[in-house]
Amino acid sequence: MAETEPARKRLKSSLPVCGSHRSSAGSSSRARQNLSPAVEEAVCGVCSLLWNGAYRLQALASAFEREDIALPRVASFFHKEAVKQQANIEDMLNYLAERGGQYCGKDIQRPNCEAICALLPALELLELQLKEEAVVLVDLSQLARKHEDPHTASVVKSHFLTPRVDRIKLLGDLLTSARQVGCTMDEKGGFGEYILNELQEEFTE
Repeated sequence: MAETEPARKRLKSSLPVCGSHRSSAGSSSRARQNLSPAVEEAVCGVCSLLWNGAYRLQALASAFEREDIALPRVASFFHKEAVKQQANIEDMLNYLAERGGQYCGKDIQRPNCEAICALLPALELLELQLKEEAVVLVDLSQLARKHEDPHTASVVKSHFLTPRVDRIKLLGDLLTSARQVGCTMDEKGGFGEYILNELQEEFTE
């Protein structure tokens, strides 16, 4: 079905490329702290990837605010996830600036999740997104170690990777609950969606 297609994409296995990156290496206006150009560009690319994810979460939240779907607590959950993502990005940008690097930025792509208008595929898409981000963060940590930057490797693991592992576990539990109560893959919804929206702890907080 069309709405399940995003959840079937293969996991990313390499760091995102920032083709327009403008390295701050050699810049006299910034005090670089042993930040290699390769790591700087990789962090820049990861930030753009995370921004894409934040916009996707906002789009999913908006989908559940529609009158024909109306799952307000689910919408609030995705809004909160988007806020967490944005705060995470700000932390990474601040770290990059502290190390003397710079974020060049790029146009954020359309979320491409318009077909997602049911709870089960939305949760599957969020789980896939978190897994993709975790793979990329592992690659970033390994790249930092390769370039003899253990501090960046440690920060990436503790501040960005570990929290995502915890969120992936949460998503696994939510997906199990959604399937157990009979949530469907289409926008019609039913009693299962109502039960989760009203009673699932993560949605009612």
